[in-house]
Amino acid sequence: MNLDRAIDAFARHLTMERGFSANTVRAYGADLAGLATFAEERGATEVGDLGLELLRDWLWTGTEAGLARATIARRSASARGFTAWLTREGTLPSDPAVRLRSPKPGRTLPRVINRTQMQELLDRLQLAADTADPAAIRDLAVIELLYASALRVSELVGLDVADVDLSRLTVRVTGKGSKERVVPFGVPAQKALVHYLNAARPALAAATAPAGTGPTTALFLGRHQQRLGVRAVYRTVAALLESMPGTGPAGPHALRHTAATHLLDGGADLRAVQEMLGHASLGTTQIYTHVSAERLQQSYRLAHPRA
Repeated sequence: MNLDRAIDAFARHLTMERGFSANTVRAYGADLAGLATFAEERGATEVGDLGLELLRDWLWTGTEAGLARATIARRSASARGFTAWLTREGTLPSDPAVRLRSPKPGRTLPRVINRTQMQELLDRLQLAADTADPAAIRDLAVIELLYASALRVSELVGLDVADVDLSRLTVRVTGKGSKERVVPFGVPAQKALVHYLNAARPALAAATAPAGTGPTTALFLGRHQQRLGVRAVYRTVAALLESMPGTGPAGPHALRHTAATHLLDGGADLRAVQEMLGHASLGTTQIYTHVSAERLQQSYRLAHPRA
């Protein structure tokens, strides 16, 4: 079988039979498309041409190009999943990637915004929203909900109006693997959402829409009555964090990290935070305990006379 056709069939398998999210399938597809290009340059166009040495060379080339260990590890996982499926389907007589190894991705502490900085950020957004600009009112509601509920940005932009229960202060979220969970939010986020739904969303929904499109159920609207996109949220958060001290990524995930850390600092149970974040493994959530421990050590060194 041709490699490109096999990759397309594998993507359909991940979607239809495994129920993987569109983002996960795209990530697998991008990795395997890179593998197919690499293999074709070496005269390998059929799945039977895949071998351990070719796969190792592909990973080594990425390492030499300066790709992060996490990226190499993800590529390795994509290749192993692909060849394992080909073997189960009987397309390959044996799995060439069984002995394929990759570096373990390094785990770095996420960026966390302290409480004072977070309040300053929200105050700036409130001042902008007080001008009655619909986009500014929306942005305040977006950031309040991201911080209050520790959502992934993809989960946030995927919300519909019906997913928000303003009386119970909860939001129904579809996370990774199409798993649903119900996440709480606080009164400030509720107020921001009510203001947005009453004053800003109708104005954004009244904007000119492309021909042939009907009303959207999306909670957060961008241009032309369309669902707010991930990139737009990234730009908004990056602009807000640009002037703030601190290192690490300046995207929406920083707000998710911040919310989780503040919850644990406030005494929240680790398993409750795991459920809120939608983590399949408790080990993933435990990185936030490391963040809190490091902050404790920093405070100790600064404050204790015998540190």
